[in-house]
Amino acid sequence: MVKAVVDIERGMVALDAELHADLEDLLLEAGSLQEYLWGVNIFFDNPQKIEFTSLINIRPAQNNRGMEVQDPKVKKIIEEIIFKLITPS
Repeated sequence: MVKAVVDIERGMVALDAELHADLEDLLLEAGSLQEYLWGVNIFFDNPQKIEFTSLINIRPAQNNRGMEVQDPKVKKIIEEIIFKLITPS
């Protein structure tokens, strides 16, 4: 399992840190906006499995009150970006 943060506006992914927050900071420093960053876990033993859970996803102001990404449209965008950029070897 690898932690990832996806910028759904810019189509970028940051991978593999101890915390999703570390990846979020990396993307923020690269010019991403926090409102477009979502934390997930990618399971490379089953590349179709993405867990949409992270502490950085808790955003009541964006109507996401829990750790899991709530909006199915956002989940779909995340999947599209991950499957476009990351292919298992």
